[in-house]
Amino acid sequence: MTETSGQGQQDRLVILGSKGGPAIRPGGPNPTSSLLEMAGRRCVIDCGLGVTRGLVEAGVSLKDLDLIFITHLHSDHVLELGPLLHTAWTTGLDRPVTLYGPRGISEYWYGFLTSLGYDIDLRIDDEGRPDLRPLVRLAEYAEGPIPIEGLDVAALRVDHPPVTECFALKFEAGGWSVVFSADTAHFPPLAGFAAECDILVHEAMLAHGVDRIVEITGNGERLRQHLINSHTLAPDAARIALAANTKHLVLNHLIPADLPGFEEADWLEAVRGYPGQVTVAKDGLEIRRT
Repeated sequence: MTETSGQGQQDRLVILGSKGGPAIRPGGPNPTSSLLEMAGRRCVIDCGLGVTRGLVEAGVSLKDLDLIFITHLHSDHVLELGPLLHTAWTTGLDRPVTLYGPRGISEYWYGFLTSLGYDIDLRIDDEGRPDLRPLVRLAEYAEGPIPIEGLDVAALRVDHPPVTECFALKFEAGGWSVVFSADTAHFPPLAGFAAECDILVHEAMLAHGVDRIVEITGNGERLRQHLINSHTLAPDAARIALAANTKHLVLNHLIPADLPGFEEADWLEAVRGYPGQVTVAKDGLEIRRT
């Protein structure tokens, strides 16, 4: 695929990882990450396992990373953040990248730098690379507007117990708007936040899939209660999209995403009351602005 630069690129959304949860299975999808290219800015939203390869396969040159947003610090959203930035650096990154994250993102990043300190210092000395550390500009955010040149970005705190620092994100520019629900229980205020958006990327879970996950993992009622209390069933995601009057609902962070017996038809049946366009996410799914 041809690499794209930040100049003159067509606005698009690419789902890089569509799976909910940190586990990976042979031939299955990767945990959560997305690419949003809008108004000449390149935004990576969440960095689960596989984000680096997903970006390359989407035609992105890693040395052209621009903005990274982390919705919360669960491992399936942040585990490959450090490796992504380090790999971009070894690929030729030599200009600043801004990393936006909730409270706690600094501890993650500085911990990663400490763990790779030997390699970073060695490559600076041996290969003449610029220092990675000042190239990453940290910006902790909370609920409300996030000032970014060329984009209107806002965050909404959502309901994802026991995590309190978890945020939906809305991106707008040039009459195009995309909202990411992040991980959340059914949260009606999200409909107002996403009102009239062009695309709502909302996490989704199948009730009978929860039964199957509990059966195969053996975590019993504690896992079941976590899933029910902290995530959104697909019909409720459709209710949010309907209340928001969004044009296009993308079901993402799928639970389950990679178990036999769960097909696209199951997801479409679960949201059949929603009259707009519905897409069930898969790794590599690309939606271009029309």
